[in-house]
Amino acid sequence: MSSASPDLPRHLQLMWELDDGTRRGPKPKLTIGDIGATAAAIADDQGLDAVSMKAIADRLDVTPMSLYRYVEAKEDVYDVMFDEAYGSPDPALLDGLDTWRDRLTAWALAVTDRMVAHPWVTALPMTRPPAGPRTLRWTDVGIAAFDGTRLPDAQRLSILLLVSGFLRNHVRMSADMGAFEPDRPSSADHYNAVLGHVIDEQRYPNLTRAVRGDFADDDENFFTDELRVGLDLILDGVAARIAADG
Repeated sequence: MSSASPDLPRHLQLMWELDDGTRRGPKPKLTIGDIGATAAAIADDQGLDAVSMKAIADRLDVTPMSLYRYVEAKEDVYDVMFDEAYGSPDPALLDGLDTWRDRLTAWALAVTDRMVAHPWVTALPMTRPPAGPRTLRWTDVGIAAFDGTRLPDAQRLSILLLVSGFLRNHVRMSADMGAFEPDRPSSADHYNAVLGHVIDEQRYPNLTRAVRGDFADDDENFFTDELRVGLDLILDGVAARIAADG
């Protein structure tokens, strides 16, 4: 085990198991994983706004001040719960997939599944890049999706950032519209009903034609269809870049 680095925040030292155990005081009752799992469970149950030091401490039956032995601020908790929500990717995620496009698609859909399972991750403030061990494992696997191409690693990372940004935005927008709440009225139906009352062919000929098509037929199809449309468009651009690079 590596020794702790003074340059790393306490929570990252614990997440990466770099703590050397020399801190003074009583033996810790918790692990950083306990805090992350508890915060994630609160967000799953009540939403991200319900996550607080007091709420975490109450669930763990400790005092709020005791949490500061592990984290220095709420932003640190966000890092830990983000890593908890994603977990580690399936080691066999890319197995049997022969093309970069199939591998990157599998990676993107797996990332989307994690976001859909915990939609609050898309609302976490991205004030700093995720640096947890499991989160970075997803990035490492994503880089490997491009094996067999001549794309340099820097471009691979840029593409992963682009894809991740699209996925995050799509899941967050869909969550805001209630796509993952089966008891909530269909926002797609509501949107079409509103448009039916306010637009007409004379003033909005193009929008009227589009709405009369298959756009936003229902929430479930809207989420999956628009996910694939957006992802395919991005991957078409990646394919053009790869072809240009030879």
